[in-house]
Parts: sequence; C-alpha cells; structure tokens
Amino acid sequence: MNPIVVVDDEPAIRSSLAAVLEDEGYPVRCCAHARELYDALKEQPMSLVLLDIWLPGEDGMAILKNLRNEQPELPVIMMSGHAGIEAAVSAIKLGARDFLEKPLHLDVLLDKITGALRAAQPDEEAILPSDTRIETAPYQPATNRQSVELRKSGRPQCTLGDNVVLNGTGLLSGRNTGIILSPAPPNSGIQFQTLDGISIPGRITSLEDYQHAQSQQSFTANSTVLARENRRVRTVEHLMAALSMAGLDNVLIKADEEIPNVDGSALDFARLLDEAGTVDQDAEVTEAVICEKLSIGEEDPDQKYLYVEPYDGFEVTMRVDYPPPILEQQLTFNAEQDSFLNEIAPARSFNTFQNIDMAQKMGKVGSGYLNSHIIIYDGKVINTELRFTDEFVRHKILDLIGDLFLLGYPLRGRVVANMTSHGYNQALVQKMYSCFA
Repeated sequence: MNPIVVVDDEPAIRSSLAAVLEDEGYPVRCCAHARELYDALKEQPMSLVLLDIWLPGEDGMAILKNLRNEQPELPVIMMSGHAGIEAAVSAIKLGARDFLEKPLHLDVLLDKITGALRAAQPDEEAILPSDTRIETAPYQPATNRQSVELRKSGRPQCTLGDNVVLNGTGLLSGRNTGIILSPAPPNSGIQFQTLDGISIPGRITSLEDYQHAQSQQSFTANSTVLARENRRVRTVEHLMAALSMAGLDNVLIKADEEIPNVDGSALDFARLLDEAGTVDQDAEVTEAVICEKLSIGEEDPDQKYLYVEPYDGFEVTMRVDYPPPILEQQLTFNAEQDSFLNEIAPARSFNTFQNIDMAQKMGKVGSGYLNSHIIIYDGKVINTELRFTDEFVRHKILDLIGDLFLLGYPLRGRVVANMTSHGYNQALVQKMYSCFA
C-alpha cells in the first residue's frame, strides 16, 4: 500500500504518530509544512493525509483546498488542538474525510484511518461492514430522569445452584482460557474476578475507558470489554446474554483476561447455566422499567440506530441489511414467548474473510476468530453450514441482549435496533443508566 503522510509542524507529534502507524503495519511519510507535502506527492502517490490545521506558511485549510482540486480522491483527516466546531464544519465542507481534536485518542484515530482507507477503494468487492474497535454513537442525554424507573418486581433474586466450569479459546487472543462460575450472595450482582483477585462489576460503568466513552460518546464496537485497576476481561457479551436470559442476578465469574469463545455463540454458556440450575434468594429483584422512549441515532433504515420504549415485558426487534449472502433480515425475540436456548443462543458471530485476514495480519486478533465465526467470502459462507437461514440477525440480537444486561438490572421494555454493533448498544445502556445513576 502507499504511505500515509503525516503533516504537522511539531516533530514530537510526527514521530509519535509515525511510530503508532508503523506498529499497525502502515507505511508512513512525515512532512513539516506544505512544500514538503507537495514534493512528497510528486514523488509517489499517498493513501491518506493526516493534516494539521495550524502550520507555518500555508495552513492546513489552504492545503486541503489545493488537495481537493489536485487530488480529489485522496482522503484527508484534519487534526487540531485549538480549532473549534466552526473549523471542523468548514473542513468537512471542503472535503475532509474527518476531523479530530488533539490530544488524539489513538484507538479513535486508527478506526478513522481504517474507515477512510476503505471508503477510498470503491472498486473493490463490497464486503460486510466490520465492527471497528471504537465507534462514535452520538446521542442527546435523557432530559427526563423518570424515563427509566427502578421498581421492585415482586420476584426473588436468583443465583446459581452449583459451581460450573467452562474452557475454550479466547476470541481475540487465540489462547486457551477458562471460567469458573459460582453462586454469589443477594444484591452482589454479576461480578467478574481476575486471577489476581481484582473484582470487576458486570456493569456499564466498568467498560474499558469508561470515562472517555461517556464524555466523547465513543464506545467499543467489536466486543464488550470490562476493566478496573489495569485489569480487564474481554468478550463478555455472550456470557452476559446467557446470564440475563437464565434469570440470574448474582453470580461470581473467575476469569483470565478473556471469556472463552467456544464456537462464536452463547450455546455452551446457556446449556451450562441450564444444567447448574438456579436458587431463589432472600431478596427482591429490582427492574429497570422504561417509562418513555429513549433513542440513539437517527431512525433511518440505512443507518445504525436503536431505541427502547415502554412495554410490559422484554422484547427485542433487530433488522440488518448487508451484502450477500446476508441481505435484509429482521426478527423479534420475546423473552416470555420464545426460547433463548433454542432460538438465539446458537447463533454465531460472523465476518468476512477479508476483515478477519486483515485483522490477523495486523496482530489484532488470534486464531480464535477463524474457529468461531461464520466466514463470508465472495458473497458465500465458506466454512460452515448455517444453523438458521437468518442466523446473522439472531446473533445481533444475542449481542444486544448481552450488552443490555450491563445496565445492572433486568429490563422491562421493548428495544428496536437497526444494524447496531456493541458501540451503539452500549450508548443506549449509558443513556438509560444516566436516568437513575
């Protein structure tokens, strides 16, 4: 691939960005001002320009205008530590692919670069949009704190009937890993515990980089990662979904850095919990009851969005519309009428061969991806037989149920989602949580 060119007059920023990008496998060229950039572009084509606004001589906005005239297909991401919203809007109107404020958050930057490079290759085969590691899920805070109310349900809390163990392979690490699930006392909730004894509550406030996610409305998108005191537990979403649908309120989960991912579904978790059974406890379940509609995103069928609305029960409707072989699929799961164990838990993760191959070459995922995904190539599933004709939308429901349980309480309401990934799911949970936090 052609280099990414970093244009910034501060040597420390140029060198640090170059180091990060080269670690990610990108070739990089650095320039301190406009003339160096123009000379570099004459010598060789570039894949993308990271362009600071404040430069000596010709500033970044003037450079952007020239690039749009001379090389309109070359993607440009603007950077600034001082410009406000007006400058950002102006840059986008002039044709910038994106605008980032300094200090840069590297995960956000890397995901913006990935998106820009893909968008710059329209002639390549259309592939399934992969969930990047970080995505912005902008939303307006709830204006009415009574939109979600915590109410006693009249039902007893439940914990596991016995200790259970599950071993498998880490989805991201590719390493052998395992978990031990144990009964927990009333009102303790879902608690993860690392091998060195650090407890991490299974709640939205335990998201990795939660403070940044909350302030910037940028959430983890390709899996749900919980963290505390420099310890983390990754890919908790399938287990959380199984715990939620088993009606378990209090469970202790001893885990290494990653939850085992046997086949990309929640089936093994659901079966294990079913075999262990549940025990009623001497405490009452508190539910999060939806009293008025809360939304994330604009309700456009071509965009990601989801909302929750009042409903006497728990129901999830999901719609997806992706390239072949998926196409448009929609399904409603009702917790009281449908079987999670039979209809949702078996649905596996999915992605394209191109996305998985690229992530492995960049060292972002381990062999667990190949063994636990429905793999799509050239519009076909190439590694397995589908368990359902609409297995893809069923898995999206599975992920959503797991993320919703991060609220810390069983949810009473109806959730409607369109092509959402973990980032949007987590943003909705955060919006609900803000009503009673």
